[in-house]
Amino acid sequence: MNANLYAHFASHFPADLSRCCIETAEQKYYSYLDIERASAKLANLLCSLGLSAGARIAVQVEKSPEALLLYLASLRAGFVFLPLNTAYQRNEIAYFIEDAQPEVFICAPANFSWVSQLAFQAGVKRVFTLDACRQGPNQGSLLERALPMSDQFETVQSNGDDLAAILYTSGTTGRSKGAMLSHRNLSSNADVLHQAWAWSSQDVLLHALPLFHVHGLFVASHAVLRSGARMIFLPKFEAKQCLEFLSRSTVMMGVPTYYVRLLQEPDFNEKACHNMRLFISGSAPLLMETFTEFQSRSGHTILERYGMSETTMLVSNPYSGTRKGGTVGLPLPGVAVRVVDPNGSPCTQGEIGGIEVKGPNVFCGYWRMPEKTAEEFSSDGYFKTGDLGSFDQDGYLSIVGRSKDLIISGGYNVYPKEIESILDEMPEIDESAVIGIPHADFGEAVCAVIVLKPKASLDEQSVIARLKSQIANFKVPKQVHIVHELPRNTMGKVQKNILRQQFT
Repeated sequence: MNANLYAHFASHFPADLSRCCIETAEQKYYSYLDIERASAKLANLLCSLGLSAGARIAVQVEKSPEALLLYLASLRAGFVFLPLNTAYQRNEIAYFIEDAQPEVFICAPANFSWVSQLAFQAGVKRVFTLDACRQGPNQGSLLERALPMSDQFETVQSNGDDLAAILYTSGTTGRSKGAMLSHRNLSSNADVLHQAWAWSSQDVLLHALPLFHVHGLFVASHAVLRSGARMIFLPKFEAKQCLEFLSRSTVMMGVPTYYVRLLQEPDFNEKACHNMRLFISGSAPLLMETFTEFQSRSGHTILERYGMSETTMLVSNPYSGTRKGGTVGLPLPGVAVRVVDPNGSPCTQGEIGGIEVKGPNVFCGYWRMPEKTAEEFSSDGYFKTGDLGSFDQDGYLSIVGRSKDLIISGGYNVYPKEIESILDEMPEIDESAVIGIPHADFGEAVCAVIVLKPKASLDEQSVIARLKSQIANFKVPKQVHIVHELPRNTMGKVQKNILRQQFT
């Protein structure tokens, strides 16, 4: 049996391949036969390039059906897919190229000049472009080269432990780590979620999430492909546009920001949701206020769940049963979740501790970082998530914090150390501390607290402007505060809890 993830999806495609798989906002339709044939062309192109076994295919392009087809083609051809956030800039991309050593890089046409320069200097074999054209046919050298290729391709035979993808997730040291996910990791989770969330071939997913993130690619898209269902594929989330398509959808996945913004629309009500069966939230904490108001306005109770780039989905509120606001629910079938104290002993009910997990969905390790991988697993094979939480009397898990100061803003991970390192290099700044503060729209907002050097002059807006030219926009602080000194404990460690109290 072929454990290739694409083969697993294809075994669940509808018998009638003319059925629609993807519909765009511009009324472009991609049938399951289109998915088969177009991904075959792209897979044939990749195989014609003389790439090595397990070659990484790095991709930084805007969301489009063709971008998803490229992912499926990489799976079919047996290569390793490496999605990169479209907001990443030159220095960030340079690091990923150096660390992952991809043999192919696909970028937006507007970025070809600087991306190709970085790529070829680092030994990347090929650089292609892919343009997410909304109105006309998609352009770019990738599709041009794929066009004459055969639309027949026999999916490569893969073992379950073969790598399917690498997702980069930063650490508190500021150095990004590549989480290696196998075909089995991803297929097992797709199967579990298919059952847990009661998917069927009749479902229509409203897909407004980005494709470079585990949520949009491995949870949302996989759910549709595993079910032989259909998705309405929007380029990005816009509340008014989503509202237009809700009446034709049955499932929506989003980060809490999406639901906050839907609630700001006067026309969002039970009538607008009459065809919906399920709203799912994740990637950031859902405020109880949002949970309650959404229930009141829509007549639906949001299902909140919990996962990570390293594990995909771990815990979920039940589809049939009580969905508790303020919790992420119960461990999914086949996933073991425990909460332990600093000594590794199990915590009692209600006691806060470190969340550790184990299951077929948990990643293989970090790319070329065996020491770091070993550190992150317990002696009995549990992955230490770095999150803090507790179980209630019914076994529902609540996430109460992150032991590594991770900030989740609008569903994206932001690591303070990376931003602090850049701030501390500015000639006017003596030291800095970056924290997350509550934000009604994004869940958390990045806040920078800085101390200037004697006689230095620098205002908050100048700091923000400089950061915008160096890092992705979602990492740029929403607030910058200038103080005389940072609070420290007797060991000299900055007390970020005091800063959070001060600036929240």
